[in-house]
Amino acid sequence: MSIRPMAPCSSRRPRTRAQNPCDDQKSDAMGGIMKTGLNTALFLAVACLTMPAGAQDYPQPPGNLEKLQQFKTTGDVAEIPVVPQSGPKAAAIGKTLSRIKLPQGFKIALYAIVPDARHMAVGPQGVAVFVGTRKTKVYAVTDRDKDRVADEVKVFAPTINFSVPNGVCFSKDGFLFVVEQNRVLTFPAAEFFYEGADVAAFQVAKGGELIPKEEESYNHTARVCRVGPDDKLYIALGQPFNVPASDKLDLYRKWGIGGIIRMDRDGKNREVYAWGVRNSVGIDFNPKDKALWFTDNQVDGMGDDVPPGELNRAEKPGLNFGFPYYGGGKIRTVEYKDQQAPGDAVSPQVEYDAHAADLGMTFYGGSQFPAKYRGGIFVAEHGSWNRTKPIGARIMFTSLKPDGTADKTEVFAEGWLTSDGEYLGRPVDVAVLADGSLLVSDDFAGAVYRISYGQ
Repeated sequence: MSIRPMAPCSSRRPRTRAQNPCDDQKSDAMGGIMKTGLNTALFLAVACLTMPAGAQDYPQPPGNLEKLQQFKTTGDVAEIPVVPQSGPKAAAIGKTLSRIKLPQGFKIALYAIVPDARHMAVGPQGVAVFVGTRKTKVYAVTDRDKDRVADEVKVFAPTINFSVPNGVCFSKDGFLFVVEQNRVLTFPAAEFFYEGADVAAFQVAKGGELIPKEEESYNHTARVCRVGPDDKLYIALGQPFNVPASDKLDLYRKWGIGGIIRMDRDGKNREVYAWGVRNSVGIDFNPKDKALWFTDNQVDGMGDDVPPGELNRAEKPGLNFGFPYYGGGKIRTVEYKDQQAPGDAVSPQVEYDAHAADLGMTFYGGSQFPAKYRGGIFVAEHGSWNRTKPIGARIMFTSLKPDGTADKTEVFAEGWLTSDGEYLGRPVDVAVLADGSLLVSDDFAGAVYRISYGQ
């Protein structure tokens, strides 16, 4: 794919930037290894023979990624940093959790102290939970005695310099994907290698190839990902502005900036799956009908109560969800109100309160919770900034109708926002543990909570 260099962005204040890839430069060798789950011994034997070193553009100690791709040690880290799990911070978080309101029969407790905790990926073998951040670290959280409280939290792959490694997701066969601001890495057998400082790592999209470098921004850079039922990698790419100028739209559509892209697990055959999305920071697949659902944060600066946040459903590729012609729901943006909106724009399944910042989402596939919640959707609301009276900082639940569309939406957990408008915590993501309990990450408190039901 040949992309024409772009001139620097205008001085208009960017509120988001997203990035897109050049796909066809990925190694053929990766495809054979990344398709399906080989056992660890076979994988290591094949990978050592076939994985090329590959160029690496992100800043980090010279040669580290090249060495890791060849299963060589770097010698850069003698001791892996470990996060203390007790003391005053844990006590303060416990005090906050005593304020959280839940439906009858549910309880919430501290699962782990994880600095800047954002999106989570639960290891398919139940060994560890991996937690991304909007900074420079990914954490591995381990509950060795299975008492549903973490015994150890430590930095994952400390010999790699990450840049906004927010998006983490697993394939069923144990490959961990980490989506950064402008790079995608994969860690085969992450639950096997995570104990050491050097972790086998490979590039799916090289640094600077997820989106054009000219479109990198400090805004809307928190990517999220899922490996779909088709075994392809799906990535949501927020776009850099509150509302982009029209001369950006062709470029953004080409790269999937302001959309959701999908690609093979080795980075090949990249395509734009959904378009007309402002900034999605939560995607998941309904295991029943395979439809892709995603949250979308809508336009700022239009008032306290408009436009609504969105929960959307894409049952097939190629759908247009209306942005930037619609700022949220059916509310037209000021910038595009005089232009013809696309007639095929898909309306959201759920309209949330304006500016509540709906982020991570997951389908509940466990059996611990009552039947009402099984097969439904949990969504984490981070809480508003662009509102005179703050709202959000809670967990929402949406049930589904028999046809797979949204039914009722209600508050499931709240209390991180006081009546005085002070945030005690800001939920980011939700994930289901093997026992059916629900994890909630909080980047403000720097913690992961566990919500359980019954004994």
